[in-house]
Amino acid sequence: MKKSLEFSINEKTLKREYNYIPFRYIFAILITVLEVAAIVGIVMALCVFVPYFYILCYVTEILCVIKIIASDDNPDYKVPWLLFVMILPVAGFMLYFIFYSRRLKKKFVTRLDELKNSSYHRDDGEMLEQLKEESPVAASQAKMLTDIAEAHLFTNTKQTYFPIGEDMHPQMLDDLAKAEKFIYMEYFIIEEGKFWNSILAILKEKAAAGVDVKLVYDDIGCMMTLPGNYHKTLASYGIQATPFSRLKGAADGEFNNRSHRKITVIDGKIGYTGGINLADEYINEVEKFGHWKDTAIRLEGEAVWELTKLFLIDFGINVKAMPNVNGELFPTQSGVRASGYVVPFGDGPSPLYKRRVGKSVIQNMLNSATQYMYMTSPYLIIDNELCQSIENAALRGVDVRIIVPHIPDKKLVFAMTRSFYPRLMKAGVKIYEYEPGFIHAKSYLADDETAMIGTINLDYRSLVHHFENGVWLYRCEAIKDLKADIENTLEKCIQITPEMIKTNIAQRFFRSVVRIFAPMM
Repeated sequence: MKKSLEFSINEKTLKREYNYIPFRYIFAILITVLEVAAIVGIVMALCVFVPYFYILCYVTEILCVIKIIASDDNPDYKVPWLLFVMILPVAGFMLYFIFYSRRLKKKFVTRLDELKNSSYHRDDGEMLEQLKEESPVAASQAKMLTDIAEAHLFTNTKQTYFPIGEDMHPQMLDDLAKAEKFIYMEYFIIEEGKFWNSILAILKEKAAAGVDVKLVYDDIGCMMTLPGNYHKTLASYGIQATPFSRLKGAADGEFNNRSHRKITVIDGKIGYTGGINLADEYINEVEKFGHWKDTAIRLEGEAVWELTKLFLIDFGINVKAMPNVNGELFPTQSGVRASGYVVPFGDGPSPLYKRRVGKSVIQNMLNSATQYMYMTSPYLIIDNELCQSIENAALRGVDVRIIVPHIPDKKLVFAMTRSFYPRLMKAGVKIYEYEPGFIHAKSYLADDETAMIGTINLDYRSLVHHFENGVWLYRCEAIKDLKADIENTLEKCIQITPEMIKTNIAQRFFRSVVRIFAPMM
């Protein structure tokens, strides 16, 4: 959150803005730290003062190591935890039990199931058979996606691709102004400024007119951009708002599993998603890391139902009273005609999602590509499995290109991103950095036919820990617009060469250590 400060220098009054963390967040973080310290401290004290208690801890440590090794988790995620448990006596396995996986309350899981069951239902069998006649490969991808994400396959959904936030902004305002029944919005970051204030003005007007306006924003994502009680401010405007996973100071992994989703739904007929948050840098009204390159997609048709469902689930698990879910929220739109197949989908942490949905989509695209695979992501911090999928595609002769920022937002993360360059480039992968600034777009395109646009980055936070969403597209009109945008973006990029990534011993050692703990960052 920003606060203004005025001060005088040489009889001149200067005004500065700075970010600060509201007290509620500071208190929650402090409680978490104290809780963890108390738990570890008590156990260590028992080891010192209670006879033979250390033997119990030693046995527990061995069992913890066995549990980690025997788990179905990705090996890349096991390694740092094994190091913690084995290097830090007592404290290591205590931290493991506290933070390794988030414990979900039974009430949470029950409500989640109720919201899923009360949403729309659809049989994809006939449509999958239709797609199979056109392309067995695409049909198999769609079937797997709909199964693991509990999503559905749609046709006759119009798509509008936005290559930059400035293009999306006026169209979104126009659509919001035409809302008649409801507006649902969910974003990782919201910050007061031209972008959000222009949207808020419409939301206030619509709420006053009786339109059902609901909003979800991530509590940690907005820690530095909104007051701690901002949902109460919005409630005074008639907007039903809730922070996602409100930070309360519980040492149960609540700092993980954030909502990184970006969703806008208008009357169940129009939906938006992509990488764009509701802050001014996303439309280049302010400059933080050079030019901000981001993308979004607008859907019109029954595929919007899935975005509605995802929003209602996220809203419903964060408020006291269950939202009223009925058929009016999923209107039939028989008049919409468009080519191609669309699967909007959600992704998130286990055990809510039994498989890594976004990672599976990307790997399927890589495995089926025969000509090219283009990817854009603000970060490149991937596990060995995904790294091998990218390498294998390049080794088969597929033109694999990855675009990442040239001006980073986090230097440590950028160092980790660059640490993957040598391995991928040896396999023939072409790495590009967006020279004008920071590329935040999450776009994946293969062979002019298949694409995925959404919120999913090529990093552990996105692929493992966060709640995400995306849109899988096959032979849709938006695909050619996405390709044209990526080709245009490549012209503004620097292609990385082996000479550009030479490092000294100290840099290589630092990157090696950081890589080990990347899954936990």
